[in-house]
Amino acid sequence: MELDFSRQLHFFWALLPEIILCTFGMVVLVAGVSGKYKDADKAPSGDPSFGTTADLGWLSLIGVLIAAGANGWLYGVKEVGQDSMIALDHFRLFANWIFLLAAALTILISFAYVYRQRLQAGEFFALILFATAGAMFMAGARDLIVIFLGLEVMSIAVYALTAFNRRDRKSAEAGLKYFLLGAFATGFFLYGIALTYGATGSTNVAVIATSVSSGAATAGLLTIAIALLVIGFSFKVSAVPFHMWTPDVYEGAPAPVTAFMSATVKAAAFIAFARVFLVAFNDSYTTWFPILWWLAAITMVSANLIALVQTNVKRMLAYSSIAHGGYLLLALTAANPTATAGMLFYLLVYTLMNIGAFAIVISVAHQAEERQYIDDYTGFGWTNPALGVFLTIFLLSLAGFPGTGGFMGKIYLLQGAAESELWWLMVILVLTTVASYWYYLRVAWLMWMKNPTSDGQHDLVITPFPMRLALVVCVGLIVYTGIFPGAALEFARASVQGLGAFGGGIVGLAP
Repeated sequence: MELDFSRQLHFFWALLPEIILCTFGMVVLVAGVSGKYKDADKAPSGDPSFGTTADLGWLSLIGVLIAAGANGWLYGVKEVGQDSMIALDHFRLFANWIFLLAAALTILISFAYVYRQRLQAGEFFALILFATAGAMFMAGARDLIVIFLGLEVMSIAVYALTAFNRRDRKSAEAGLKYFLLGAFATGFFLYGIALTYGATGSTNVAVIATSVSSGAATAGLLTIAIALLVIGFSFKVSAVPFHMWTPDVYEGAPAPVTAFMSATVKAAAFIAFARVFLVAFNDSYTTWFPILWWLAAITMVSANLIALVQTNVKRMLAYSSIAHGGYLLLALTAANPTATAGMLFYLLVYTLMNIGAFAIVISVAHQAEERQYIDDYTGFGWTNPALGVFLTIFLLSLAGFPGTGGFMGKIYLLQGAAESELWWLMVILVLTTVASYWYYLRVAWLMWMKNPTSDGQHDLVITPFPMRLALVVCVGLIVYTGIFPGAALEFARASVQGLGAFGGGIVGLAP
């Protein structure tokens, strides 16, 4: 099937997954305030059934699965022309799989938490769907204005989710911080878009690439525009020194929201970052290379060093997330197909291991915001062996231990960096990875090498069926991609080839 995007109707086909998510989001939202569900969250929190909340969760999950089917259907659709605002390339479709997977896993690990915290289930799950749709808009946009619109759809939903628990002052504080700093960073992004338009006469990625490659762009304005866009993207990917919001927001937000945010927001920002800089500004590589080089280096070193002294699990995982952002910045700095395919693979694996780790954190915290210190995991492995083994696998994968998907992801990032001769960044990645073993394995050591500090310390750990399903999926895929990574990597490589259709593609200039 061929679609000519010069006809407005065909934009609806190109945006079919996003339309399905938004439609289900509205259905879930309306269902949540209907007579049947409006009092669902007022039931006693000790009741393990949480049936009505689960109904809305399963309905949201159905929407995600239908959107996934639509995303698969788009592989059989051929785009006519390559200058539209919405891309229909495999790069976008691969990114959509990451977002849909993150949404599905987040919904599964949220059932008991939403019920026990007496949150409005309809609004919560609807915002997850809307945020996912916003991320997909960002990944599929070929125009800076559309990227901005997708960014705002995603961000506003995540702001609301961060402050969703109105009975928790930390949640309200985190939401306010995220909103204020996010609005500040958005200003830089918008100024970058405006100056890009002034320098090239367009906000379309393909037209910008043509203007830059032909030398028609105004050099001074373009340099400033690139710098401002880097600031805007760096805030979303939590690159140092634009990471200041991350630890407080990750700690204060409801734990399922933190899991979703750490995967989806980061992935969406990196996908859009890659599309803009590796295509539109590909011929300005020498301008933005030193900026990203130093951002990657500082982020990897600073985040890993600060994570070493954290005692709160959510803050430790927050600095871990920042460090992984530094690893992914290495892929953007390398600017070649191997590194970009490695970035896609790494984002997929990172989504699995991070959401899985947060799922265990939610269980240890009794489906609440309790027991968030590393010492609370003392003896956890012996009292809950299955969850202990799962968390150990997630921690080893985050650390990049051989045999896990996280290890293979870093190997592919290093291969891409080697092609562009980024030797110093490769050394920094390896050394900081070794340093990260301390704070990841410290948790595993407490789980398995020490006895619980009190009797019944972990007796209230709750892992309902949806959460167990999510954990099995995460562990299975992490182990599979660690042992048999070939299929996922080839899929990522094939997806990257579509970037060349924007005009110019990726050339992989050496520094």
